[in-house]
Amino acid sequence: MARIDKALIIGGGIAGMSCAIQLRKIGIAVDLVEVDPDWRAHGAGLTITGPTLRALQTIGVLDEVKAHGATWSGAKVHDAQGKLLEEIPIPPLSVDLPATGGIMRPELHKILSARTLDAGVDVQLGRTVQALEEGPDDIEAVFDDGGRGRYDLVIGADGIFSATRKLVFPGSPSPRFTGQVVYRLVAERPAGFDRSHFFMGTDTKVGFNPVSATHMYMFLLHPAPDNPHIPFDEQPERLHERMAGFGGFVPQIRDTVLGANRDSVNYKPLEVHLQPAPWHRGRVLLIGDAAHATTPHLASGAGMAIEDGIVLAEELAAGDGLRPAFERYMARRFDRCRQVIENSVRLGQMEMAHASPHEHSELMAASLRILRAPI
Repeated sequence: MARIDKALIIGGGIAGMSCAIQLRKIGIAVDLVEVDPDWRAHGAGLTITGPTLRALQTIGVLDEVKAHGATWSGAKVHDAQGKLLEEIPIPPLSVDLPATGGIMRPELHKILSARTLDAGVDVQLGRTVQALEEGPDDIEAVFDDGGRGRYDLVIGADGIFSATRKLVFPGSPSPRFTGQVVYRLVAERPAGFDRSHFFMGTDTKVGFNPVSATHMYMFLLHPAPDNPHIPFDEQPERLHERMAGFGGFVPQIRDTVLGANRDSVNYKPLEVHLQPAPWHRGRVLLIGDAAHATTPHLASGAGMAIEDGIVLAEELAAGDGLRPAFERYMARRFDRCRQVIENSVRLGQMEMAHASPHEHSELMAASLRILRAPI
């Protein structure tokens, strides 16, 4: 297993693209298959913490992210009526990095997909894997169109409901609903809006982050223990109802919800999944949400996915084969990703249990200190 010449990546999201870019840098040929024939990015805004900005710098796309997104260096925490409770400074990780940032998810997808193609990755759309057959010297992928391909390494980067995970780890636990749901909305930035703002209700939290020079991304979290299905057409009305009673500039944004393009409102139950270690079997490895899906409370899901590709490429570059590379990869990734999931879930539980905003801020600050450590 010493020589790794060609890899297959299943999934063309943030994890798959980042990994592909890094593997090409160390000379590994990469096929990337993505089941969506249009290779689209779903979702609204994306908050980018300092550690994620560091990872994007390593990938080589930080300048484009800064140009198409927004950056800032602090957050304000308010009560539900809009009274300022505390200001949280956010220092940068280094002098060459912004403190934190935000971008529209489709914009980040454009940046990463362009870099993936420029790196020489063979991107195959509308295609996925039906079976994996491991041999003594390589692994054969059987595709859904009847085609076959032989590889030294297969990487499952196909998200929280990963089909690769089901193939390689049959009987693996399913993602778990946390008891919270989230609404997301993109809106124009109010005058003077230049950083994160959080409004802490009794059991509902509303947050705002810049995502460009003109727009911001809003999220609203609230408990929903029965995990209700909200029809697409009803989501703006339900969000409008949930925003009632909040002060500050929240009413200004609330007034735009019912008249907004319905595609700009997004509703989703929050689910988590931590695949038991190890995340590899034979020549197959899971990365990103396929291995460690988290909630958005620490704004680190995308960052952890990008870091996965960076660490894997670093360990494969040692040239001593898959098994030792996989073992070092797990040593660097499992506890870090586990802490992100556990602390994110805990933050959500605190919100649902009416914990004090100060207690919430303390756990968030402690978690971010952990994330700032080298990967």
